[in-house]
Amino acid sequence: MVRSGDTIAEFDRQYMLLRLDDYKAGVDQQALNMRSMLANLEVTRKAHEQSIKSAQADVEKAKLDLKTVPVRSAMDSERFRLALEEAEARLKQLMTEVPYVDASEKAQVRISEMDLQESKLGLRQAQQNADRMVVKSPLQGLAVMMQIWRGGDVGQVQEGDPIYPGRPFMQIVDTRSMVVDAKVNQVDVERMRVGAKATVRFDAFPDLVLPAKVYSVAAMPSSTNSARASYLKEIPVRLKLEKMDPRVIPDLSVSVDVVVEESEAAAIVPLGSVFQDPPSANRYVFVKAGDGWARREVSLGPANNLRVVVKSGLKAGEVVAEEPPPVPASQKPRV
Repeated sequence: MVRSGDTIAEFDRQYMLLRLDDYKAGVDQQALNMRSMLANLEVTRKAHEQSIKSAQADVEKAKLDLKTVPVRSAMDSERFRLALEEAEARLKQLMTEVPYVDASEKAQVRISEMDLQESKLGLRQAQQNADRMVVKSPLQGLAVMMQIWRGGDVGQVQEGDPIYPGRPFMQIVDTRSMVVDAKVNQVDVERMRVGAKATVRFDAFPDLVLPAKVYSVAAMPSSTNSARASYLKEIPVRLKLEKMDPRVIPDLSVSVDVVVEESEAAAIVPLGSVFQDPPSANRYVFVKAGDGWARREVSLGPANNLRVVVKSGLKAGEVVAEEPPPVPASQKPRV
């Protein structure tokens, strides 16, 4: 018995786990790189801001020096004027670079974030791939091992066996609600209806009889067994047990009786004991009367391949002939 979420099988995922470790290391390294880049960008931005402040100070100094022109020589005055122009040009250039520096910083941060996100997506995908190699039970129930082909032999899966895609090797069965997978001859399936009542008998427990209902009827026949003729088609039918028993486990062989029609019956007789002379005449039986047999007309109801329901004309307990009784000598025509 397993619970929902229990690990029931694990595929060899050593390669997946190694890749997962590589992706984890890659994500950690990418995160460190991003922090280092942010720190470098912060240093670069502070240096640029400091350069702007230094250029502003140079401009202010050049302006102050220019105020001393009246007491300076012509050469010094020209040098101060040129120094002011140079300081103002440098400040203007630095101020022009501010939006480009900001855009460059944002672009580098965005690229680093995208690289980190890509690494995390790769890590998540690797984690999902590794998790898919571990099979967990989807529900609470009974774990049933199935037969698989194992190197020339049939048996249950063992550790180290390869499992090919699409090949089932285990079932989890909810023992609180079980179904019967059956097959019905194509001739009889026309009378099968979803919801029809049925009784299930178990070969392993002859005294166990459980009620069931037809759950589904397939639209196409199942593949024909090679041991049978190809024209013998069978339709898969699934029935749901309406009552459970502790003895019922998966893969038991059963027989099922499905009620396709119900009717009140005065009696049930063998199908061969009902006669009809012309095809359009009434049906009749021969009933035991003393030392002989009496012909009696009957009204019939549902029938199967062996028995038929008699609605009227016959009482329960009366004896009927399974074949026409011999005609007495007194009633035989004379020649």
